[in-house]
Amino acid sequence: MALFVISGVPASGKSTVARLLASRLERALYISGDTIRAMVISGRAETTPDAGDPELRNLLLRYEGALALAAVYLKAGFDVIVEDVIIGQVLRGFLPLVPVPEMHLVFLNPSADALTERDESRSKTAYGERWSVRQLRDVLRVETARIGFWLDSTELTPEQTVDRILNEMDKSLVVVSRLSAPAARRRFGPPR
Repeated sequence: MALFVISGVPASGKSTVARLLASRLERALYISGDTIRAMVISGRAETTPDAGDPELRNLLLRYEGALALAAVYLKAGFDVIVEDVIIGQVLRGFLPLVPVPEMHLVFLNPSADALTERDESRSKTAYGERWSVRQLRDVLRVETARIGFWLDSTELTPEQTVDRILNEMDKSLVVVSRLSAPAARRRFGPPR
């Protein structure tokens, strides 16, 4: 069974691609970071550009919840697609939570113009008061370790994006066990 992790900034197409990918597999579960986030009724600390330890702990707790659910379904013989914004330094905290020795990690990376256009056409907008497209794209492009499959989906339909993911799975394979603590520190830097 395979664990797929679809990441990228808001409006990059993560949810659409993750759902479509799950529908193309024989037995698959789709886990949305937004759904896990919405399950927290009170006490949620939202992630902002100046997020501190409480917000980052909440974010890692969301990842841990998604991956715990993934582990249950992987054990039962399902492929699992986890989708969330896992970029920048939090990727370092995400990797030790992965319940399997390897996963397929995909970063959807459309252009800033495509992100702006997609965000404006959605009912929920991700950019505005807290984040700008530029800020989050900088976190993705500058602060995120270059592991997994970085896919420029600017000109791709969701179906074409899934085709690329399935046809180029060798590019997305990340052997998590190779990213031991010393290797992770070298790749991602010291903990903050």
